Amino acid sequence: MTPLPDSGFAGPTAAGGLSAAQYAVIHDFLERRVGIRLGPDKEYLVVSRLSRLLTCFGISGFAELIDRLSAADHGDLQTAVEDAMTTNETFWFRDAVHFRVLTDGILAESKRTSLRIWSAAASTGQEAYTVSICLQDAMQLGRVRRSLDYQILGTDISATALQQAQTASYCGVSAARGLSDDQRRRYFLEQQGCIELLPLYRQRVSFRPFNLLQPFDLLGRFDVIFCRNVLIYFSQERKREIIMRIARALHPGGHLFLGSTESMSGYQDLFEMRNLQGGLVYRLRS
Repeated sequence: MTPLPDSGFAGPTAAGGLSAAQYAVIHDFLERRVGIRLGPDKEYLVVSRLSRLLTCFGISGFAELIDRLSAADHGDLQTAVEDAMTTNETFWFRDAVHFRVLTDGILAESKRTSLRIWSAAASTGQEAYTVSICLQDAMQLGRVRRSLDYQILGTDISATALQQAQTASYCGVSAARGLSDDQRRRYFLEQQGCIELLPLYRQRVSFRPFNLLQPFDLLGRFDVIFCRNVLIYFSQERKREIIMRIARALHPGGHLFLGSTESMSGYQDLFEMRNLQGGLVYRLRS
């Protein structure tokens, strides 16, 4: 899950029947529930993404939608709004250097026999599955212990995205973006323009719904966490809360991957930045 761009608040304009007051209510609902902060002049996004829900739920307009969102017995609608207002920007082998850091840096120096990885905001699963592909390749090539016992957990707030992730089947843009022809042949079965990931790369990957604003306790602890291109969309207060929870969810000496445009400035007391194999990763301080 990637929230919409951060900052500011809507002005007094209206779009597509959505008043400024209604926009403000939806803005506050999303920030409270999932941490998303809508940027300025984003009324058109709310209209384009939620108009379909009005029809699906038999709602006459945004005024009725807001009334229902405030009712405790409309959990399905609340979840649908959260789902519709999150984008799922992801692709195969994104920031490829990070996977080399994992296999040829972190694992090469630690000689681990087991590994637990969390792909936070996993979207439709490409990140989690890419990690599995890279680990399997490294094991087969002898760069990582062939007996490495690894488990990968992917989480996201979007039920729609997770449904696709669990199928490991992709069509259209999601079947092509980030993949070379050779990678498509090596890692997937192709059928009528769609691809399905081979069982070898799926068997140690699982998915579950999860909101990053919730306590992390039930997830257990991890050796490596990928939380890339997510934190920049939260307020500073929310970001600090999430980073503190990530620190508690990591085993001592565990590593955190952020997006290439993100940094841990201000959190040097928790993490030390490392440059391994030409890429940056953050290690939890002991």
